[in-house]
Amino acid sequence: MNTKKENVLTEEMVAKYFELNQQKKDIENKMEEYKKAFHLYFDTNVGLLTKGQVKIGNYKLQRMIRKTEKYDEEQTVKRLEDLNFSDLIQIVKRPDEEKIKSAIQLGLLKENDLEECLKVYSSPAISVKLDK
Repeated sequence: MNTKKENVLTEEMVAKYFELNQQKKDIENKMEEYKKAFHLYFDTNVGLLTKGQVKIGNYKLQRMIRKTEKYDEEQTVKRLEDLNFSDLIQIVKRPDEEKIKSAIQLGLLKENDLEECLKVYSSPAISVKLDK
């Protein structure tokens, strides 16, 4: 491709993008198959949710186990309230979009009442399909 920024599209560019996108999907699917096979190997030979490694030829295949901890919101809030630690609980105010839509449909609220509050986000996406 030219280093100059040109505003030119060619069928060759679109065709190559389409081809590369198909290859990407095929590669991702194949990698997912391999990952499943690798996890099955480690589950069978090392143990479920157990890290391990195996050397195969010039390659070392490793499995790491990542752990994340998160408090169950409902259960933790109840427990903290029972222990009189309400100051450890966040009160989060957020609009109930479903109720807002219902209020607008019922005529209790006008759309333009919240007009400046409505944020619209857009992101461009490219799609190429083979047109036969």
